[in-house]
Amino acid sequence: MGVPEKLAERMSMAEQHEYLRARFSRRTMIRGGAVTLGAVAGGAFVPGAPARAAVPDRHSAPAAATVDGAHVAPFGRHLAWGNDPRTEVTVSWQVPVAVKKPFIRIGAHPWDLSRRIEAEVRTLYTPAGVGASGDYTQYYLHARLTHLRPGRTYYYGVGHQGFDPAEPHLLGTVGTFTTAPAHKAPFTFTAFGDEGVGYHGLANNSLLLGQNPAFHLHAGDIAYADPSGAGKTADTGFDARTWDSFLAQTETVAKQVPWMPAYGNHDMEAWYSPNGYGGEDARWTLPDNGPDRKNLPGVYSFVYGNTAVISLDANDISFEIPANLGISGGTQTAWLEGRLKKFRAAKDVDFIVVFFHHCAYCTSTAHASEGGVRQEWVPLFEKYTVDLVINGHNHQYERTDVIKAGEVAKKLPIGGTAYPETDGVVYVTAGAAGRSLYAFSAPDTYEGHEHETDSVASFVNTKDGKVHETVGWSRVRYLDYSFLRVDVSPAPRGRQTTLKVSGIAETGDRIDHFTVSRTAK
Repeated sequence: MGVPEKLAERMSMAEQHEYLRARFSRRTMIRGGAVTLGAVAGGAFVPGAPARAAVPDRHSAPAAATVDGAHVAPFGRHLAWGNDPRTEVTVSWQVPVAVKKPFIRIGAHPWDLSRRIEAEVRTLYTPAGVGASGDYTQYYLHARLTHLRPGRTYYYGVGHQGFDPAEPHLLGTVGTFTTAPAHKAPFTFTAFGDEGVGYHGLANNSLLLGQNPAFHLHAGDIAYADPSGAGKTADTGFDARTWDSFLAQTETVAKQVPWMPAYGNHDMEAWYSPNGYGGEDARWTLPDNGPDRKNLPGVYSFVYGNTAVISLDANDISFEIPANLGISGGTQTAWLEGRLKKFRAAKDVDFIVVFFHHCAYCTSTAHASEGGVRQEWVPLFEKYTVDLVINGHNHQYERTDVIKAGEVAKKLPIGGTAYPETDGVVYVTAGAAGRSLYAFSAPDTYEGHEHETDSVASFVNTKDGKVHETVGWSRVRYLDYSFLRVDVSPAPRGRQTTLKVSGIAETGDRIDHFTVSRTAK
C-alpha cells in the first residue's frame, strides 16, 4: 500500500516518504502532543521547547507575517555542544522572515534524512530608535539533539514548510557534525576572540576549517553589533543586522564545528534585558549546567575526551567595564571553584582549559590586564593547577611565561614545556580574530623574530582605576591577525599527556608554540 494517487500528485518525494513512515512505522507515536521518534543508528532525537521570544522589555513586536516558504532559505547555521558532547548537539540557524513549521532532518547518511523534528523558534524584535537599527525582527531556530551515539558523524538539513532539505535539488544544503568519542583519543580545537564582520574574520575562519578542529572557542566580543561595548542603553551605533552578516560569515565553519562562545563587553546588548543577554539567548543554545542561566547564560562547562573546558563571564567581575559588575553576587566564582575541584578529581579528566573575555595578564596599550580576574579567579586557577587560560579583549596575540602569584615561576620560551602540576599557569591572549588591531608598548617578539625584553611597561584595571606596573612575564607578542590551535594527545595512565599549543597567523605561519604536559590519570 502506497500514497493515494491523488494525494501523491500534490506531494514531494520527501513528503511522500514522511506520509508512509507516519502511517506505517511502529516507531512513531503521538503522546500528549509530542512526537517520539525511533532510533537512527542507535540515537534518538528529541525536539526542543516551545517557541519563545526575546524582546526589549518595554516594546512589543509587530505581528509576524509569513511568506511562501519555497522562497525562503535558511542561513547562519551554527552548532553547539549540549552538556555532554558525546551525546548532545544543538543545531541553530536563522531565517530572514517568519516561516511555518520549521524543522530539522537528521540521519546516519546523506540520503537518509527520514527523521524530521520540530524546531524551536526564538523571535528577537528590535524597534526603530534602538541604536542605528530600524524596526527589525530576527528569527532564530534551534533543534536540540540528544541520545546521540559517541564518535559518530551525523547528517542534517534544516527547513520549513515549502523548503525541505530532503528534496533532491536541496541536498547541497545538508551539513554534518561528529559527536565526541566515548574514550580518550587525540583531537584538535581552535580558539580566538574579538572577531566581528569583515575580511580578516573571514580569512581566519577559512584557516580554522583547515585545522579540522573538534570544536572552536570564541573568547567574547563576537559580532560587534554594539560597537560601543559599554553595556549601556546609551551606547550608540548598535545595529542588530550585524548579527545576520556575522552568522552568514561563520557558517562555513560553524555548520560543522561546534562554535562555543563566552560573552564579552560588546556582547552586553543592553536593550534586550537588564543584563544585556536577551539577544544572546535568542541566538545561541549553550550547555545549561552553569550557576545562573538568567544572569549568566554564557557560563558553562563541557568535557571532550580527556579535557574539561570552562566558559566564564568576566563582565561579572570587570572593574574596567562595570555594566554587569557583580551580577552573579559571587555565585559564578563559587561555581567555578566547584567545577575546578570536580574536574581535577575526575579520573577521566587530565586537562582543564578555561576561556573568557577580559585578560588576566596582557600588556596591550588598550585594555591591558583586568584586576577583577586577578582578584577573583587567578588564585583558583593556581590552586587547581589549570593548564591553559585563553582570553580575548585585547586585539593582538600575547602569551605569558608560566605565572604563579603574579610572578614568573618559570620562563617558557617558544618551543618550551610547562608542567602545571608544579610550575604554574600559562595565559594566552588570542584577541586578533578580525577587529582592528591594538598596540604594544614593547617590540613584537614571535617565532622566527624573537626580541628578548626583560620588562614591559603596562597597567592593570582595578576598582580604583588604572594602576601602572612593569612586568617580566610577557614572552610572545604578535601584532597581527591570528588564532590559537591546540592539539591534545592522551597517554596511558602514569605517562605524560600533552597539550601542544600553537599561535597561527592569518597568513598560515606559526608565530608561537609551546607544550603543556602533565601525568595522565
